[in-house]
Amino acid sequence: MFFHMKELQYHAKPSRPDPIFARQLQEVLGGQFGEISVAMQYLFQGWNTRGHDKYRDMLMDVGTEELAHVEMLATMIARLLDGAELGDQEKAAQDPVIGAVIGGMNPQHAIVSGLGAMPADSNGNRWTANYIIASGNLLADFRMNLTAESQGRLQVTRLYESTSDPAVKDMLSFLIARDTMHQNMWLAAIEELESQENIVVPSTFPRELEKQEVAYDFYSLSEGDESSAGRWAQGPSMDSMGTFQYYSQGIAWGGKPKLNDAPPYIFNTPPWVRPSR
Repeated sequence: MFFHMKELQYHAKPSRPDPIFARQLQEVLGGQFGEISVAMQYLFQGWNTRGHDKYRDMLMDVGTEELAHVEMLATMIARLLDGAELGDQEKAAQDPVIGAVIGGMNPQHAIVSGLGAMPADSNGNRWTANYIIASGNLLADFRMNLTAESQGRLQVTRLYESTSDPAVKDMLSFLIARDTMHQNMWLAAIEELESQENIVVPSTFPRELEKQEVAYDFYSLSEGDESSAGRWAQGPSMDSMGTFQYYSQGIAWGGKPKLNDAPPYIFNTPPWVRPSR
């Protein structure tokens, strides 16, 4: 059950209309790493959590907060579109360089959504559940959550630098700070889980069933040997269960593949051009 409070979590009122920035702001609302994505990702991970009330509650807490961020961004986008001249796109296009860079107002804001936010990214691509990860493995999911928060914070900071509106900057500053907390939160949860089990996911798969002799090999498949200087090329492995080995080239065990001829009715290569066996 959810309970909706009419008050926003934080202020979401710009100083002036800006339909062009409204389009840009759509990215952190309905893009791959936007607030809709993380809200749905955390909630589905929480709903699917089995036997770990602490982690389930944390996921539900932060997923619900992300819904509040969806509301804040939707409100800000709608207000950025308030009073906007629908000809602003043409004005921007008068300067070809500016028009090419900022792209102008999203016409769907006027035609489709009636000057409101949409579940879409900055180019109008509709949000899709393909963006979310909820595997049931907490460690794997929490690592994805850290990536999502890292990418989301990166995008919001870029937007912060793209606007001169102090009120918009103020709201983005709040979101940036919450992303700081959430990155720290996921790192804390990851560290806690890693301290309880092997860091390799899944930790319960029997090690004797994997080819352990290649489990810690690094194969250099690029020109030069610069990658040999990395932590991944020498010393104890990160799970403390092996030693990294560096090889200057890949090792092939499988031999050259050779397929049988296709039956005649498939109409593949004529028999007179096939190599002799």
